[in-house]
Amino acid sequence: MRKHRWHAAAVTALLLTGCGGPESDATTGEATPLTKDQVGRALPDGEAMTGWEQSFESTAIEMNELYRSQACPIKGNAGCGGARFFGASTFKRGEPFASVTFQIVAYDSEQAAQDAYRVLWDGCYGTRAGQKAEPLDLGPIGDERDARLGTSGIDGEPGAVTQMRVGTTLLWTMEAATRKGDIDADSV
Repeated sequence: MRKHRWHAAAVTALLLTGCGGPESDATTGEATPLTKDQVGRALPDGEAMTGWEQSFESTAIEMNELYRSQACPIKGNAGCGGARFFGASTFKRGEPFASVTFQIVAYDSEQAAQDAYRVLWDGCYGTRAGQKAEPLDLGPIGDERDARLGTSGIDGEPGAVTQMRVGTTLLWTMEAATRKGDIDADSV
């Protein structure tokens, strides 16, 4: 099933968030914030995305005003309070044409990530697949998760968006295609 392609990339990111791994605080059970290097390693590369060509090299940087405006494009950059690092990578596929972007924001605490989750989903990312997009079930991945599949372009081009939170980290996947049927629930 194609559904697991995105999940494999997402699981990599989620494992780095400190869920029981070396990045978690064993005394409190709290996940610790990701480092810039961990954000970079969590992003998929060409090897992880078989059949896709990397069109934007994976980038992980310290959060600044420019990336705040990209990650949190809401008035006052709501949802970016406590954001430490931003990461993104983009891939494209030829036939049928589609593009997918992976985006990560690492926060300084679980509370900051929790506070940002609903603000960003309701204020921005939840509408990226169109106003009439249908919710998708991602299964039991992460602490919080949402996904929608719909039409996001002027001519009804299909689009999908997922948002997940694990510990101190939010991860998005955003896919767009040019023809109806090029993206379906099994590919998200």
